[in-house]
Amino acid sequence: MMSTKPDHYAVMGNPIAHSKSPQIHTLFARQTGQDLVYTAILVELGHFAEAVASFAAAGGKGLNITVPFKREAWELVDECSPRAARAGAVNTILFRAEGGRYGDNTDGVGLVRDLRDNHGVRIQGRRVLLLGAGGAVRGVTGPLLGERPAQLVIANRTADKAVELAKELTDLGKVAGCGYQDLDAERFDLIINGTAASLKGEAPLLPGTVLAAGGCCYDMMYGAQPTPFMKWAIEHGAQQALDGLGMLVEQAAEAFFLWRGVRPQTRPVMDVLRAKLL
Repeated sequence: MMSTKPDHYAVMGNPIAHSKSPQIHTLFARQTGQDLVYTAILVELGHFAEAVASFAAAGGKGLNITVPFKREAWELVDECSPRAARAGAVNTILFRAEGGRYGDNTDGVGLVRDLRDNHGVRIQGRRVLLLGAGGAVRGVTGPLLGERPAQLVIANRTADKAVELAKELTDLGKVAGCGYQDLDAERFDLIINGTAASLKGEAPLLPGTVLAAGGCCYDMMYGAQPTPFMKWAIEHGAQQALDGLGMLVEQAAEAFFLWRGVRPQTRPVMDVLRAKLL
């Protein structure tokens, strides 16, 4: 009997050893009966295009892309989804059977699904504050505005970057950009931290009155313990203080669906990852 090799997928980044993507996609494959292998590939800076070409030439079917290559991935693909075009970044590549590279950005839909479907957080009609103006924030603005919040305010330590990003998004809804110092008189129903402050053991410097009564706070970072931003949220009366583990799994599920045409159940995978964190 002829043996067929399983389809090969991978995540590329630098660093990459910390990535949970191989575990997530292996669990998805097992759950859905898909015959595939998924590995992590460390790519040296300056060699990303070469690494992608080599992977495709060896028969690879698709890639996830993480820091610092998402912008370069967007430049490499032949075609991309509207949300990837808007973000100017690609985190998922599909190598088409007929040739060509299709790029998508699943970060924003992963965030929205985690908030809305897993935690019951309503975005429509609410005032939303998004902290940061880097790649993580740029990748989620389109899908967030697609949920039709009353207003999205992007706040950054360097106000100019937030203002410039907001200007790019005005066709999608009511958006404004500002510095943290401009938030004193503002109140928000949902605050999303897209900065890397939690990795440094810090929380963004926000006015203590910025969270509306009954509001929700969400940190795109996650860990075994509540992040500094989650602790800030609890101290300031947040009804929900959530981390980004669900976003990680939901964005992976969207990539898996793009590749395989099957949508995996995310809750069982979240439970496995959460248990391993503790």
